[in-house]
Amino acid sequence: MGSDRRPGRLTPVNATNGITEFGAGGATIPATGVPFDERFVNRELSWLQFNERVLDLAAEDGIPLLERAKFVAIASANLDEFFQVRVAAVRDQIAAGLEIPAADGRTPLQQMVAIGERVEQFIERQQSLFLDVLCPELARAGVHIVAWSDLDEDDRSRLGAYYQERIFPILTPLAVDPGHPFPYISDLALSMAAMVADPETGERRFVRLKIPDVFPRLIEVDPSRFIPAEEVIAAQLPGLFVGMNVEEWTTFRVTRNADLSLDEEEEADDLLEAVEMELRRRRFKRPVRLEVHESISDEMRSLLIRELDLDPRNVYRHRSMLDLRCLFSLMSLDRPDLKDRPWQPSMAGRLAKAVEVERSVFSVIRDRSLLVHHPYESFASSVEAFIEQAADDPRVQSIKMTLYRAGGDSPIIRSLIRAAERGVQVAVLVELKARFDEATNVQWAKQLERAGVHVVYGIIGLKTHSKIALVVRDDGDQLRRYCHIGTGNYNSKTARLYEDLGYLTCDLDIGADATQLFNHLTGYSRSEDYRTLIVAPRDLRRRIESLIDAEIALGSKGSFTLKCNSIADPVMIEKLYEASSAGVQIDLIVRGICCLRAGVPGLSDNIRVRSVLGRFLEHSRIYRFDHADASGGPVHLIGSADLMPRNLDRRVEVLVPIEHERHREWLDRVLEDLSASDVVRWELAPEGTWHRAGPVDRFSPDAQERIQRWVTERQEQNRLA
Repeated sequence: MGSDRRPGRLTPVNATNGITEFGAGGATIPATGVPFDERFVNRELSWLQFNERVLDLAAEDGIPLLERAKFVAIASANLDEFFQVRVAAVRDQIAAGLEIPAADGRTPLQQMVAIGERVEQFIERQQSLFLDVLCPELARAGVHIVAWSDLDEDDRSRLGAYYQERIFPILTPLAVDPGHPFPYISDLALSMAAMVADPETGERRFVRLKIPDVFPRLIEVDPSRFIPAEEVIAAQLPGLFVGMNVEEWTTFRVTRNADLSLDEEEEADDLLEAVEMELRRRRFKRPVRLEVHESISDEMRSLLIRELDLDPRNVYRHRSMLDLRCLFSLMSLDRPDLKDRPWQPSMAGRLAKAVEVERSVFSVIRDRSLLVHHPYESFASSVEAFIEQAADDPRVQSIKMTLYRAGGDSPIIRSLIRAAERGVQVAVLVELKARFDEATNVQWAKQLERAGVHVVYGIIGLKTHSKIALVVRDDGDQLRRYCHIGTGNYNSKTARLYEDLGYLTCDLDIGADATQLFNHLTGYSRSEDYRTLIVAPRDLRRRIESLIDAEIALGSKGSFTLKCNSIADPVMIEKLYEASSAGVQIDLIVRGICCLRAGVPGLSDNIRVRSVLGRFLEHSRIYRFDHADASGGPVHLIGSADLMPRNLDRRVEVLVPIEHERHREWLDRVLEDLSASDVVRWELAPEGTWHRAGPVDRFSPDAQERIQRWVTERQEQNRLA
């Protein structure tokens, strides 16, 4: 092998049709000799890079201290889900003997090895950041996370009483002996393991003690000090095992495969029943990760590995307390000096004026379509009000919606139930397979059905991920179809945390398309051509490729910007490479996974990729093609789809074109602020790594704060106009 062909170096091997193809450049796994395709970044490793960027926020001095602790918790929750779903899927492939490589050339086994190495690095950085940086800074700010050894006798006495009253009655120690098999360990449950010995006989037993989540994980010692629950329980173990010697104790945590696996036969039979059965099975799926505290003995670690039937490589040691999701609880502290300054959502200008004169949302939409931007603009006063007014309006004759993640306490679902109970024809597609929301959606489906709502569960083999509502209203002069098409879920809670867009319109063509879509989803028909909407899996891939082709035809004069959550589809990535090779200028704003390489000579010279993270989770998808319409002007699209195989081929997705000049101006302003050269962002380098860019000594004003200021100023101008 020549000296210029070493791992990490991109080496052109062929060029056809103006697209330069790149080989592995000698990058191989010695055990297999399988080359990597360096045109692509591995999907799983790219996701881990995203979570590293989330953790970067915890290290930003310009972000308030409790918010930084919150990002540690978010990164922990993200990693849990990654193991429950993605690592579990890779493990299943390995167990099945599959060696089909991912787009980057890695086999499942190679991916698992790379994931393990990257996760070890992540854990060490997370722990160092928490223990060595955040804990000391929190202590200096008057917020202390303490150990039992840090407490005086008065503190211990109070906590002992708390233990006896609130904790001891619900603890259930489970010993392992010939008459008691190793207990079932539930997914993500925090457990204590103890080795207990009889001082008279010398007999030793392993005991598992689940730490219930019915009391706080961080127990308040006083308003400024908190102690982990396991520290309090550990101090009381002698009273739990009377007359025995507690030789050692530690904490551990098991992560199980949590994906919902249904085949088409189960879906076709009875999807609701199949999902409920699979939810019961999920509790007992195989473990994919064991987390232990570094204090664990080799004996106890070996016992857990054996009983859980785990590969030792799937065991991760922590020197901090396990499950740092508990840091979310610190956000309830009354310390505004340690939190972000609240941003109050404003009411969209035209809606605010309508409220003043008691006009309905429908009259506003009849005047002109409405674009709303959450959470800068209120979800409650726009989308929720739209459904609420539809539920109570005697002129409304039918309401149809798709529900993917509605959340627990949903004003929108309450409105739908109220509408059905007063006789409105209500049809709702509830996506039962929305990951981790399956149980909630099952309950909503049953409650909606009891209220008289027509509930359907979608199309076999596809998830319905689109966010669309259709209200048919008799306006006197005619029946009108009012539509909402959004980029985010109909979820009141996440609408305050996720950045999303919603489009409210009574456009005739969009109304006709929405009607056709719902007939296809709830009935039995083949879909016809849509007039305006772009729908997956039928048309989305083809239409996006054709819009890119229109820019390619212009060569170096072509340009477009895509804002989305993830880019992972290999065919679409090849299309982006083709456009770059043609001279098209491409800007990608990608929050999470990005499997293409940017700025590689001869491959992606003209592609720039950045990721913007902040107090809100960037969730909207905005596609702007600068010269792709029939007259050579721009095309703006918003919707629910990312450039991933599942969105393009295995989900029902909807993109809607935005054509009004003021709405396009809004989208362009958002893209402009997110793309500014003086905001904090992460940029993707040619070798596939991400680097923080922008101001180094501050985080504010970041792109989201800039947008917030602009929205506030614009609404004030509209109010005074």
